[in-house]
Amino acid sequence: MKHITLGKNGLDVGRLGLGCMGMSAFYSGAGQDDTASIATIHRAMELGVSFFDTAEMYGPYINEELLAKAFAGKREQVVIATKFGTLLHRGDGTRGLDGSPENVRISVEGSLKRLQTDYIDLYYQHRMDPSTPIEETVGALAELIAEGKIRNYGLSEAGVETIRRANAVHPVAALQTEYSLWSRDVEAEILPVVRELGIGFVPYSPLGRGFLTGTIRSLDQLEETDFRRSNPRFAGENLEANIRIVEQVDAVASEIGAKPGQVALAWLLAQGDDIAPIPGTKRVSYLEENVAAEALELSAEHLAALSAVAAPVGDRYADMTPLGR
Repeated sequence: MKHITLGKNGLDVGRLGLGCMGMSAFYSGAGQDDTASIATIHRAMELGVSFFDTAEMYGPYINEELLAKAFAGKREQVVIATKFGTLLHRGDGTRGLDGSPENVRISVEGSLKRLQTDYIDLYYQHRMDPSTPIEETVGALAELIAEGKIRNYGLSEAGVETIRRANAVHPVAALQTEYSLWSRDVEAEILPVVRELGIGFVPYSPLGRGFLTGTIRSLDQLEETDFRRSNPRFAGENLEANIRIVEQVDAVASEIGAKPGQVALAWLLAQGDDIAPIPGTKRVSYLEENVAAEALELSAEHLAALSAVAAPVGDRYADMTPLGR
């Protein structure tokens, strides 16, 4: 697998990573088969995947613990990215935004313990805390880098001003934000800024929460606890309208003998050599499909046709406060 460098500190990752959230939280089947999830992680490593994404709030906590089991004896072979800032450790541990230096410290110690590691390769602020200046948060992260507890830090779903302010305190290694044929908002301002500053870009939900694979046609396919049941893009008439996107992706896939999800990933990879998508799955078969997308080259005509696909109907999140994936 081709590798790229995220940020200016030389963080080397495989071009396609693995998002591990759905193994433990938010989606149908989460937490029901850790053995299968670990097998998927091990297969990913065999296929050259080195970049694995988790967060303390996935579960909460159990996804980090799952990765610790999967990486036992293999720690030096992987790049682990995890996240903080959406659990109130200074309070009762419930969901909420806290980017305070104190919370940063509490959070990192918890993640290190659960991941059973001495360091975290990439430590993201999961969501921005409006009550704490980003300079204070990054100051604490810079101290953790100096202490060797984390090697790089990143931001997730941050705006242009926040990115610039953070980078002025200490270079940001990566920005993680949703990006796919399903969600292209970042193209207007975010991507130009991270490229200007030399920050790597990590698209999450590159398959539109599974929608771009063409396998989801009804909410009846999702468990009652599945996060997507409350997502506006999967609701009622929106769902029906958005199927047109999948149909256009599927048309290209049929022409070239590929899967729709592979086409969606190939389109995303074609948007720049400085991005490292993290498609998530807990199944080996889907993992193998996703990894194969790296070798798929789309023609200029197919890329243009996909780029012309209309935007989906509905907001990305029900309240536009995206604390989950």
